[in-house]
Amino acid sequence: MQHRRPKDIAREWTLIFLGAACYSVGFCFFYYPNGVISGGLTGIATIINYLCGAPIGVLSIVMNIPLFVYSWKHFGLRFMLMSLVGMVLLYIFLDVFNIFGFAATEDPLLFCTIGGALNGGGLGLVYLSGATTGGTDIVAKVLRQKYPYINFGTFVMLLNFVIVGVYALIFRKLDAAMYTIIAMFISSKAIDIVLYGMNTSKVCYLISEKSSEIDQAINSIMHRGVTRLHGAGGYTGQSREVLMCVIKHRQITDLRKIVKSIDPGAFFIVTDARDVFGNGFGNINEE
Repeated sequence: MQHRRPKDIAREWTLIFLGAACYSVGFCFFYYPNGVISGGLTGIATIINYLCGAPIGVLSIVMNIPLFVYSWKHFGLRFMLMSLVGMVLLYIFLDVFNIFGFAATEDPLLFCTIGGALNGGGLGLVYLSGATTGGTDIVAKVLRQKYPYINFGTFVMLLNFVIVGVYALIFRKLDAAMYTIIAMFISSKAIDIVLYGMNTSKVCYLISEKSSEIDQAINSIMHRGVTRLHGAGGYTGQSREVLMCVIKHRQITDLRKIVKSIDPGAFFIVTDARDVFGNGFGNINEE
């Protein structure tokens, strides 16, 4: 078993605490007073709360029990314990904040955007620690393992659409349901920003008669590695060398200047890269 440093453990628990508090602020002061529900089991508990007044936190904990039994069996004791703490903290904050809760704003644009950002940012912090808050988060983690090319936030958003539909049907609050969908979309984007960052990496392909010079310039000026690929023109059959490199989004301008200064007639392709692992980018061991 890999030894974990006290600093790493403290960081994980801090992220869980801050994430649970951030989520609860978004829910209690922006979502709940304006009829916007959250997703997952919290959303189901909110529907029941509207119907009979039962505490949202207590209901959510009870419904989470079978999911935590499943997570213990499939993801291990550490994940289960961290997620359990995250869930308990979240629902304690929810019930406490609801006692003093008020609508921070009644403007639909503000409670959707700010509430969604707080909600998603809080969840993202919890996920960043390696835990979840239970509920559909565990389902999303299972699906993420099966379909790793789909972002975690996207899974969470899709799973929550069903709950919003039920809410709209029961209470006939179509406006509130549509606001909820907007807030969930913003929340899913906030989750992805926290987990994956705002700077999407770029994959660049360069075809030039001066590929060696461009290669050396990229290495010496930008300190980025370059891979040389061997290709051939489909029409002429002439051999061509293709340079491939991965850079940060902010480095595109620097790369264009380098290419332009060496070979203005170079063929230059830039594409998005969502997940990049290795030297100077993400750690492949991180989930």
